[in-house]
Amino acid sequence: MELGTEAEVQVIVEKRHGAGIISLNRPKAINSLTLPMVRALFQALQRFEDDPGISCVVLRGEGEKGLCAGGDVRIIHDLGKAGDPQVLDFWREEFPLNYRIARFGKPYVALMDGIVMGGGVGISAHGSHRIVTERTRLAMPETGIGYFPDVGGSWLLPKARGECGTWLGLTGNAVNAADAIYAGFADYFLPSDRLEALMQDLSQTTDVEGVEAAIAAYAIEAGESVLAKNREVIDATFRFDTVEEIFAALSMRDDAFSRETLEVLQKRSPTSLKLTLKLLRLGRESASLIECLEREFAAGTEILRQHDFYEGVRAALVDKNRNPRWRPARLEEVREEDISRYLVDHSGNLFPEHRL
Repeated sequence: MELGTEAEVQVIVEKRHGAGIISLNRPKAINSLTLPMVRALFQALQRFEDDPGISCVVLRGEGEKGLCAGGDVRIIHDLGKAGDPQVLDFWREEFPLNYRIARFGKPYVALMDGIVMGGGVGISAHGSHRIVTERTRLAMPETGIGYFPDVGGSWLLPKARGECGTWLGLTGNAVNAADAIYAGFADYFLPSDRLEALMQDLSQTTDVEGVEAAIAAYAIEAGESVLAKNREVIDATFRFDTVEEIFAALSMRDDAFSRETLEVLQKRSPTSLKLTLKLLRLGRESASLIECLEREFAAGTEILRQHDFYEGVRAALVDKNRNPRWRPARLEEVREEDISRYLVDHSGNLFPEHRL
């Protein structure tokens, strides 16, 4: 498959009998997505959907660390700092890819083994058959870098049970396989040592029923979910529509889970917390994934004009001192009008054929 030299290195596309296999191939970067990878994925999906001999698509990651650690935000950081007009190109093509996966006409089997974060969630959790393992660590960690859960996060997170999605989106904490299933980001748990056998069986399938039977033959119980165990606390403290109320509710409790959650939130970007909560509440009322993706793209465009994203990436990935200096530094300094600038008219930016 001719995808250009760079894309061919970063994405391996092959056909195994009735299965189209897409392997992300940047293992040293935990398969973080680049623009050539996004383009290669989109082209591969088109090829496999048009091929009558393909009954399903399997997405996997090379290496031992994970499926995908997200979009390569260091590249976006550098382009944004340089004022490069191409800085938005990644999101402009990544978000339609997420929608393409959600609407894919054949079974899309995502092997969410190891780390699955940010953009990695976008190319897996929108799929039809989502598999996690004992090694899965799933997160939407964007509030820790001055950003917000994108790739349709404002569509997926509000659909989690109770306020689990709000907890996931605001804290950015990584969760295990059982939590991913409980929150609606995955469907099946398989031991990681059975994935190769599963892929072999999937290559012999001819229809949706065969795909589901192949997965069911290996699926087992995922074990205990931390989210389920703490559901009552999460619902009680994250049901509010302002971050200040959530902080207050957590501070009034004396259990370890609440204390640890509050400690995490206090380290996140105050602007990101308020923007994320606003997007999640808007997502809860939204009619479609497209509406959420359009809104996220508009918010991301504004993010690149502000301080916290560059500061968050600097602290996490450039200087790596893990000590971001947010601006504003306190919740009470982030005003409603500050958040409103991220929520401009977003219709038609990415999907003009589906104007809202």
